[in-house]
Amino acid sequence: MNVKRLSLVLGVAVAALALAGCGGSSNSTGTTTTTTPTSSTPPSHTGKKLEGTVGPGFDIGLADSSGKAVSTLAAGTYTITVDDKADIHNFHLTGPGVDKSTDIGGTGKVTWTVDLKAGQYHYQCDPHSSQMNGDFTVTG
Repeated sequence: MNVKRLSLVLGVAVAALALAGCGGSSNSTGTTTTTTPTSSTPPSHTGKKLEGTVGPGFDIGLADSSGKAVSTLAAGTYTITVDDKADIHNFHLTGPGVDKSTDIGGTGKVTWTVDLKAGQYHYQCDPHSSQMNGDFTVTG
């Protein structure tokens, strides 16, 4: 094999390998889709989900995504889903820069996105605040 042919074969092989490594894939229709790499840094709210509940009895609580009651959190953006199970209660969250509540006369789920800053936070059922309440700390 002469040098020109060897160079051509190597060039074709290199081009084929380069095309194979471009992130393309074939689906069942024979078309090619290309994937675009994404950042490895998740958005600040990824994994920062909290679950609030109030009712149907005289219970109120705030838990992390694993179901553990919240007592201390790191500062950041959180998605809080509150399940209000009684029309005689509400879930009212207050703290530095936060004042969110569900309606006393309603039930259902509501979702809030909140920026929790370092400090003390309190949640309660407003009509029954002396017996239905909780606190947690957010650290910087």
